Amino acid sequence: MGDSLPITSVWLTCQIPARDQRRGRYIPTTSSHPAKMLPHAAAHAIAIYSRPGDLVFDPMCGVGTTLVEAMHLGRHGLGIDIEPRYTAIAGANIALAIGQNAPGTARVFTGDATGLLDLVPATVVGQVALVLTSPPYGRGTHGLVQTTSAGVRKRHHHYGDRQSGNLAYGGWSRLLDGFAAILAASYRLLRPGGIVVITCRPVRRQRDDLIDLPGELLTVARSVGLIPVQRCAAMLAAVRDGHIVHRANMFVLLAVRRARDDGIPMHLIAHEDVLVLRRP
Repeated sequence: MGDSLPITSVWLTCQIPARDQRRGRYIPTTSSHPAKMLPHAAAHAIAIYSRPGDLVFDPMCGVGTTLVEAMHLGRHGLGIDIEPRYTAIAGANIALAIGQNAPGTARVFTGDATGLLDLVPATVVGQVALVLTSPPYGRGTHGLVQTTSAGVRKRHHHYGDRQSGNLAYGGWSRLLDGFAAILAASYRLLRPGGIVVITCRPVRRQRDDLIDLPGELLTVARSVGLIPVQRCAAMLAAVRDGHIVHRANMFVLLAVRRARDDGIPMHLIAHEDVLVLRRP
């Protein structure tokens, strides 16, 4: 489909830590987003499922990972995010990529992606080769760990404005309904045969309640007319000599250990599901 890379079902996208993937390629405030896509995962998807010169779209682009990686691979990026502070960071990351002579271009818009057809130029309808995105998993996620004089605490682990309409704050049904609306509109932007790639992982609402978010999103994607092509695993851990080396932070490790102490067979999540679908 795209660059001459092998199409595999397991993507080794975290062989180096996420912070090192971003260092020098993204501005420092990029770390303030609570659920950033791994740059190597975005780059792998873009390289496999698009070609140089193609248009790549992310309807929930956050701080612009999809756009920056598309630019460095000679594609053209288009993104939307509902929170102005994140689109400002995305714009700065785009400017940094331009300064680093990335061969592609990118634009980012601020707005609610459930109405994305009113936000993007009409000229892009039917022109997008690849939609690459990831939904919010809830109002709080992994974030960063900070050590202070008072102890260790999390920071940057919540999305911003509760009143902005962010799907992270809308509850389970609204998340799925909103994602369906976004995919239905994104379908209109895709060219015939265009590809949609969704990265996601199971989520816990309670310690003993693991929800199959990838399965739910696959059902939503099929409901808007997209055809499943492939299901892959993008690693969130390194693989060394056949062994998995986790990248989980202290809070995640503690949660797993406490759950196991209570008899709940919780495990570290070491990969994201990657759903690959196609417009007929």
